[in-house]
Amino acid sequence: MEMNIGISEGNREKVAIELSKLLADEYVLYTKTKEAHWNVEGIDFYDKHKLFDEQAGQLSDMNDSVAERIRTLGHSVPATLKAFLELTHLTENSLPKSNSRTFINELLIAHEIIIVFLRGNINLFANEYEDLGTSDFVTGLMQGHEKMAWILRAHLK
Repeated sequence: MEMNIGISEGNREKVAIELSKLLADEYVLYTKTKEAHWNVEGIDFYDKHKLFDEQAGQLSDMNDSVAERIRTLGHSVPATLKAFLELTHLTENSLPKSNSRTFINELLIAHEIIIVFLRGNINLFANEYEDLGTSDFVTGLMQGHEKMAWILRAHLK
């Protein structure tokens, strides 16, 4: 059945491509956060173990929301690790580490990369692709990442 939601198929496809990159970033950040949750050690273990688990839960919800937004626009969702690694702006963790400060710094950088990507797409989605719904959606995601980044940043002071 043909979709008629007031956004051209070409624009929906362009938005879905950008959202697929976002989903890849979200999934890689989720994985980084679970790594921190599972591997953190030190005097602050319990606190950070709980913090990383809480943020991983928030990221899991974000992953699902982004995937559902792509489907809402009538497109398939990339759902393999290979696809995510090809689409992401983030890098996988490369050095073994176990202290919370190192994990927090790495997660903070990843959140900030996603925030910049989201901020760069808000007006693009609304103005060029005529998709105010996705523009509003990514604005909310950006605010969520800003809050998680603020919480991480506060731990580094």
